[in-house]
Amino acid sequence: MAIILKKKPIKPSGNSDNDSEPKKYIDLNEFNFGEEAGEYKTVRIAEIYKFEDIKPLEDIINNGDILMIDYTPIMDDELTMRRIISELKQLALDGDGDIVSVGKNYIIVTPTGIKISRKKLRVEKGEIQEA
Repeated sequence: MAIILKKKPIKPSGNSDNDSEPKKYIDLNEFNFGEEAGEYKTVRIAEIYKFEDIKPLEDIINNGDILMIDYTPIMDDELTMRRIISELKQLALDGDGDIVSVGKNYIIVTPTGIKISRKKLRVEKGEIQEA
């Protein structure tokens, strides 16, 4: 016979008008977020130091994950940056994905079927506006 224990809701500390109403909190450790490989797309973050670092990262894109690359260590090497960007553009083009530069130090490359919007979203007066 299984015994089920109910958790008491946690009351926030401090005095407020709603002390009679305890807030309910969700324990995220109780949920299964599908940790099995291949069930979800994953955003992977990489840092590159030379052109040769790109080849192993291509498998991440080909496996369907999104790749965010920090190129800060090599951003002053113009020739290497051109080669890397060219290689990543070709990878995105071949796989029907997308590539975009974000800020001054990051490139995002997506796999097949995932496009990146170039428009920024802003919240004005509680509503989302495209800039």
